[in-house]
Amino acid sequence: MKILIFGVGGVGGFLGSRITNKEFDVSYVARGKRFEFLKKEGLKISSQLGDKKIKNIKVFDSIPSDKKFDIIICTVKLYDFDNFILDLKNVGINNSIILPFQNGIYSEQKVIEEFGKTNAFGAVAQISSYVDENQIIKHNGKLATFFVGHMFNKEDDRLNDFCNKCKNSGLDLRLKQNIKEKIWEKFIFLSAYSGITTLTKKTIGEIFETPKLKNNFINAMQETYSLSKFFQVEFKSDPVEYWLEKITKMPFDMTSSMYIDFINKKKLELNWLSGFIVKYSKKFGNNCQTHKEILDGITSK
Repeated sequence: MKILIFGVGGVGGFLGSRITNKEFDVSYVARGKRFEFLKKEGLKISSQLGDKKIKNIKVFDSIPSDKKFDIIICTVKLYDFDNFILDLKNVGINNSIILPFQNGIYSEQKVIEEFGKTNAFGAVAQISSYVDENQIIKHNGKLATFFVGHMFNKEDDRLNDFCNKCKNSGLDLRLKQNIKEKIWEKFIFLSAYSGITTLTKKTIGEIFETPKLKNNFINAMQETYSLSKFFQVEFKSDPVEYWLEKITKMPFDMTSSMYIDFINKKKLELNWLSGFIVKYSKKFGNNCQTHKEILDGITSK
């Protein structure tokens, strides 16, 4: 099975390291310093689930036009996703399954818009990982669970086969019938978490020990949950209550990657998180006062 991983950061690199075996023919697309490092040194990962050093990987600086892939995994940041789509359109998807492992819901919507409902697959990553200053992927903790599925609950034998082969390779990749629910479940938390940690410059623990900030956080989750109904998302249980229970078990000093990007003066995913909620809430008449304050507050800094 031929796999292309577009973006070799914390998520893409981890996924690739777990499926580098005889079951898969894995190629990568990276740019700039990352491309040069991977071409020379290969893939290096530090993880409690097992360190990996994989030399002589197939890495390109653009999607190779002379190759066909069964699965194309995209793990770039949201602000680079449109460029990925342009690259993909230039070479053609060739009936490949596209699995977009981005935060938020923009990437799945974009795939549907560009390639139609038949090619509408969704993906969710539950992992804390990043590339350090030495180009080594650092995986924090042991959580590394991934979900994939068709956005309209259609069966696909290739995706089933991919998931089974991944499990045999030791990668916890699960086929989920209602992947849209999983994507929005994560979006409900992440939109509030990224926005409020960045806006206040506080950790999750500091936010929840301050009544006003805790209330703002809950309001932000409620606004995203409310918006999900306009996208016909069905939940088996209240996702806000689910996250409130989960948050009590999170480390006090945990903060978002968007806040880290903010203090390092890097590009932010803000317009695809709170910005997305504000845009579509306006379209559907959904209340989003908290996310508007997040968007305006961070943008003005």
